[in-house]
Amino acid sequence: MDKIKKIFITGGAGYVGAVLAPFLISKGYELTIYDLMIYGEDVIIDNPKIKKIKGDIRDIDKVKKSMKDHDAVIHLACISNDPSFELNPKLGKSINLDAFEPMVKAAKELNIKRFIYASSSSVYGIKNEKNVHEDMSLEPLTDYSKFKVECELILSRYNSDDFTTVTIRPATVCGYSTRQRLDVVVNILTNLGYHKRKITVFGGDQLRPNLHIKDMIQSYHLVLNANKSLISNQIFNVGSENQKVIDLANITKKIIGEDVILESTPTNDNRSYHISSKKISDILNFNTQFTVQDAVLDLKKAFDQKYEGI
Repeated sequence: MDKIKKIFITGGAGYVGAVLAPFLISKGYELTIYDLMIYGEDVIIDNPKIKKIKGDIRDIDKVKKSMKDHDAVIHLACISNDPSFELNPKLGKSINLDAFEPMVKAAKELNIKRFIYASSSSVYGIKNEKNVHEDMSLEPLTDYSKFKVECELILSRYNSDDFTTVTIRPATVCGYSTRQRLDVVVNILTNLGYHKRKITVFGGDQLRPNLHIKDMIQSYHLVLNANKSLISNQIFNVGSENQKVIDLANITKKIIGEDVILESTPTNDNRSYHISSKKISDILNFNTQFTVQDAVLDLKKAFDQKYEGI
């Protein structure tokens, strides 16, 4: 069994990292957060067990120097949505793909025991099957998801007895973080409902799998601790609820207020998939604990507190 004590987290000052870091500290780990810190460092809690390094993952010399003497890597850093990617595809490729293999290679050379990669359930593209599982064909529709697939394949090639690689394909994450994202579906709907009192739904019949951010970080903790024979070179979907976008909007309206107006409009974004998380449940006994309703309630509470403080 690998003894994991020190963890190197790329992108650790982002949406997921800002929740993951204090959780892992509470479990007794030591962390290094390696991030460009473009939104500042204040989202990361000050703790003697957290080292903060402002750095670019494309600077492989700095990455390698900073990664030394760690037991595991959790790789979160990327340009993490399609619109941002489209603004500068060359920049997106340099960060999301080109920087990846040099980092994996460095981790292996430094005798790091585990490398955990945050991929995406968007790699499946449009699927009609009711339960999309890890062995199904990948049909990525955007550069963002295509590069996720390429990175998964690269990582798999480096797996060995002394270097355990594992890929997580999360559903769309939702809920509150000190480094909040408002560009993911449940968070978008909640923000619009709360502040505009009007939610515009593009399409509505598309199925979208969602995952509460607290369940997301639990899955990382799980694979950090799992017996390597169970996770070595494995890929796991992690999702909670698969619901239509219009149903997500109705959940939001019910929590935010019945005065919220729902409006539907056509869309050319037909991405629809219904992921199965049976594999991680069967192999690692992982089951989600939080719901979309919990995410909306958490966000509403955060919005309320901001206004109460004015």
